[in-house]
Amino acid sequence: MKEDFLHYLWKFKKFDATILTTANGESLTIVNSGQYLKLAGPDFFNGQIIIGNQKWAGNIEIHIRSSDWYLHHHERDPAYENVILHVVWEHDVSVFRKDNTEIPVLIIKNYTAQETIHNYLALSEPKSWIFCEPYITSIDRFVIVNWEARLLFERLEQKSAVITQLLRETNNDWEAAFFCLLAKNFGLNTNGESFLKMAQSIPFAVIRKEQREFKNLEGLFFGQLGLLRESKEDVFYNELQSNFRYLLHKHRLSPLENVGTTFFKHRPDNFPTIRLSQLAQVYSGIPNLFSKCMSLKSVKDYYVLFDVAPSNYWQTHYQFDAVSPKKSKKISKSFIDLLLINSVIPMRFAYAQHHQKEVADSLIALMSSLAPEQNAIIEKFALFGIKAENAFESQALLQLKNEYCNKRRCLECAIGASLMKNGGAENSL
Repeated sequence: MKEDFLHYLWKFKKFDATILTTANGESLTIVNSGQYLKLAGPDFFNGQIIIGNQKWAGNIEIHIRSSDWYLHHHERDPAYENVILHVVWEHDVSVFRKDNTEIPVLIIKNYTAQETIHNYLALSEPKSWIFCEPYITSIDRFVIVNWEARLLFERLEQKSAVITQLLRETNNDWEAAFFCLLAKNFGLNTNGESFLKMAQSIPFAVIRKEQREFKNLEGLFFGQLGLLRESKEDVFYNELQSNFRYLLHKHRLSPLENVGTTFFKHRPDNFPTIRLSQLAQVYSGIPNLFSKCMSLKSVKDYYVLFDVAPSNYWQTHYQFDAVSPKKSKKISKSFIDLLLINSVIPMRFAYAQHHQKEVADSLIALMSSLAPEQNAIIEKFALFGIKAENAFESQALLQLKNEYCNKRRCLECAIGASLMKNGGAENSL
């Protein structure tokens, strides 16, 4: 038994509250369960109860055992002086306030149906991947769809926190913040942090001044990531190196130290050389990229916007001094989808929040028109009958697995709550 189950019982009154008595035999009526805080201090704030003929207003604390009060040292904390009811599963010791008055106790186990307990135990039994995997397909599709929408916006809220930090670092320049976010996602998981540091090391005013000269941007990006440190006989390499040295002096920039990139385990089209050149092409060809991305309506518009290829040199190279068969290496639609999911849509969400605009429907529509990501989590959900048909659903499932399943927050999950309500977990055993 865990406290989160007791919180669930109390918050949603999943027990027989018609005739309650305290551990001392006094009648108890719940007027208001209080506000669930999830913060330091008592579990539920500003509850209201009636004990005997006396009405009380104050906080509610919940524990597995009464003695947990002393185990957690609440007797030392003034925040617990206003507790009017101690809700416990097992009552093993009386608890007193500083004035020696005893805190009333409700033994909630006595009023909880065995079916509810069985459903919880079945849901919380260890499973191979997620707790509800044997019976998740029994959940009403309406419940899942509504829950996915909430999960998506929880995920966007988390991503917007990163954007807020970038805005602080760029003096609230949305174009500059977008450049940093986009650069990070051009680098993918393995090179993302290095690409981000590169973008943060170049004032966006420099990008604005140099964006008409593609080779200057390309030289800046490659140089700041340490890809131009060696001496080579390659003509193109030496041209980039020369441009980089000139720009460092011109803009009084400092070269990054101890930052590198990796080619390991990447498909050639994802090599940092190719992605950096593509990023330079994007910024040399599209002024005010952030504003443009905020105004487009359809996925097709974004496919046109990001329909760029690296410079001619990279059509026959993946690395310096190593010729390969000619290939244009345009940004693929699948990569544009990733840029939309991880850069454009989170930025649109953050921008709308900043200006207090409602964009939920348009973002869901945009996300729903994108293909779902392909990764181990999405594939595993498909094995259990929950198949993501688009990026809206795959992003929601990633949030579900990472923030609820992995953290065992079953009772805060709409799927877990539905199983508890309808007895699906017990019936599936």
